[in-house]
Amino acid sequence: MLELKHISYSVREGDGELGILKDISLTIDDHRLVVFTGPNGGGKTTLAKIIMGLVQPTEGRIFWNGQDITDLGITQRARLGISYGFQQPPRFKGLTVRDLLTLASGDEKLSKDKCCQYLTRVGLCANDYLDREVDVSLSGGEVKRIEIASILARSSDLMIFDEPEAGIDLWSFARLTETFEQIHRTGSATMIIISHQERIISLADEVIVVGDGSIRHRGAAAEILPQILQDTLGACPVLTKEVQAQ
Repeated sequence: MLELKHISYSVREGDGELGILKDISLTIDDHRLVVFTGPNGGGKTTLAKIIMGLVQPTEGRIFWNGQDITDLGITQRARLGISYGFQQPPRFKGLTVRDLLTLASGDEKLSKDKCCQYLTRVGLCANDYLDREVDVSLSGGEVKRIEIASILARSSDLMIFDEPEAGIDLWSFARLTETFEQIHRTGSATMIIISHQERIISLADEVIVVGDGSIRHRGAAAEILPQILQDTLGACPVLTKEVQAQ
């Protein structure tokens, strides 16, 4: 179970401070699929990075399975079963896709068949990619899918994906949503997905709308998605009211 208690994050701006996140408290139970959505700049990615340890909160505490992980680094959190997929994944010159999957899995003898399974789940063919370097020769969408495959290879208990649909073609996106459905159906991990895509939002057990650094609304996808789609040109009704954090 993931618990965030009174999380705030501010940055210096001139002579004052700019509040990016403002007193966010929430609990996410095990094996849930939760989608963070909301307007750009609302704080979704910052909140996800705080969970992973990429950003240190100004105030508040973070608990994973009852353990206070607020002061733990990225590597320590990864060892506890937390993984993060970046919106723009890093590239690694000299490191092949096979190397990356092997490192992620922790299995020095990871078979080609296993690699193929991970890559197939994100719409890639192992024969075309295993021996390629994860460098500038790959497109942004290819690197994105390879990173997601590495998260699958790691078999983390908590998987965080920041806009996994970014830069991915329609066919690979369909494969990716099937993968998310499968992970959720088997109950093998808790997933937090930052997304604006209706297809991904519709998969969620719970949708959390983040805007202006606060939780503006949360609830089932069937409740919130129609409100988001109701008026894409006007003010979104789920952003005009805040809810009591659970």
